[in-house]
Amino acid sequence: MATTPVIPTNITVHLGRPNSNAENVTVPFTDYIKNVASSEIYPTWPEAAIRANILAQISFALNRVYTEFYRSRGYDFDITNTTAFDQAYTKDGEVYENISRITDEIFNNYLVRTGSVEPLFAQFCDGYNTTCPGLSQWGTVTLANNGMSPLEILQFYFGDNVSIVFNAPISDNTQSYPGVALRKGSFGDDVVIIKRELNRIAQNYPAIPKIKFINGVYDLETENAVKKFQEIFNLDADGIVGKATWYKIKQIFASVKQLSDLTSEGLTISEISRRYTRELRPGSQGLDVEALQYYLAFIGYFYPYLPPIPITGYFGEMTRDAVFAFQSYYGLPITGVVDGNVFAKVEQVYRDAVAELPANYQSAIGEPYPGRFLTEGDRGESVRIIQGYLNKIGQNVPEIPAIAVDGIFGPLTKGAVIALQQYLGIEETGAIGPVEWAEIITLGNNL
Repeated sequence: MATTPVIPTNITVHLGRPNSNAENVTVPFTDYIKNVASSEIYPTWPEAAIRANILAQISFALNRVYTEFYRSRGYDFDITNTTAFDQAYTKDGEVYENISRITDEIFNNYLVRTGSVEPLFAQFCDGYNTTCPGLSQWGTVTLANNGMSPLEILQFYFGDNVSIVFNAPISDNTQSYPGVALRKGSFGDDVVIIKRELNRIAQNYPAIPKIKFINGVYDLETENAVKKFQEIFNLDADGIVGKATWYKIKQIFASVKQLSDLTSEGLTISEISRRYTRELRPGSQGLDVEALQYYLAFIGYFYPYLPPIPITGYFGEMTRDAVFAFQSYYGLPITGVVDGNVFAKVEQVYRDAVAELPANYQSAIGEPYPGRFLTEGDRGESVRIIQGYLNKIGQNVPEIPAIAVDGIFGPLTKGAVIALQQYLGIEETGAIGPVEWAEIITLGNNL
């Protein structure tokens, strides 16, 4: 639930009830919908009814995939073929020609409720043997025969505030877990997502402390909220968001928002928006460029394949040539543009270089960035280094207060960091990341 919905290339279906020891089959999403539609409805129905039912079936399946309804509960499938829980699917079942044709036309369209992002949980039943709050399959036939369009039929059952999203993108990757555990010092959009979701969960579970600043830094406040969440839901309370905690948060968030229900509270664009998309190219300027240059300059001090570059904050020809060289050496597309993947690779190479340094090493570039965000509660030599530089800068920038150089990142150090961020005109997180580190070291060494 980190981005807008996509159409999965494949979907994994459990051929039985969720807890049963049944077979899983992974099939192309289009084949799955064709099979479901051929199992649920009749090819002789009016085309408007067939299209309305297929759209409901697509939306239902996408809701299961998007909310990770089963995977967040530890299952290794996306949906079951049991109609008590999901929708019918018959392994190697017959597919009708007209249903196949219509599915190929509309498989990447789905239903949403106005103001929400997630695919509508388009509940349905046959309308004869069973009834439900959602769509009546046989009822769609009557409405189609009365001249209603597919959308009018769907709005008849789900409300006037339901619309169709057309031509959604297709993706192989629909699982949200970022692949690495998030912990104190982590940074990025995945941290923002966890903070937002924990704060919403806290409305229902007030023992979880609210996180005041929804930024990309995994700080002490976030760690405390995660620990309390883990305690409540019987997880190892280590304050680290590994795969088990990530998906438990997803499960509880979806539950309190009722995302898998017709009466869903709904997800808004602001709740899934990504804040830290990064793409640097010739002509870019600012602190992100300065951080990139800091990394490349440090790497270039040890590896001759990178030409030396100054740390200026402007992405000029020298920086572009260094990016070309880096991309070429590591087998990346040689674009001269630094997107998130390239920046991550630069950070990884930098961290590897720092890890190989002797303990007492001092480079011509300055103190090496420790490879993770420094936040309140941290201790150690990296904190001591940054405190010393902050005091040195503060002698020329009176807005930055003097602090003790004791290696303890306490409230006073955080205040000095915020003052520096205010001075630089960047996001006031109170944490030291590569941007702040590069600026502090560069400013300090130039005084």
